[in-house]
Amino acid sequence: MVVCVCNAIRESQVRAAARSGCMTACQAYRSLGCQAKCGQCTVVARAIIDTERAAA
Repeated sequence: MVVCVCNAIRESQVRAAARSGCMTACQAYRSLGCQAKCGQCTVVARAIIDTERAAA
């Protein structure tokens, strides 16, 4: 699933960023060489990161 349309960031990329230590959507995006643009995706990205951190 595409999480961020502006940057074409997929759910799997956000999950991988969370597993590598990113704790916020902004950190995950920076690790992927992007930044949030419109901000619509940050809530979904945050939920994915929280899920990954809880599973760890």
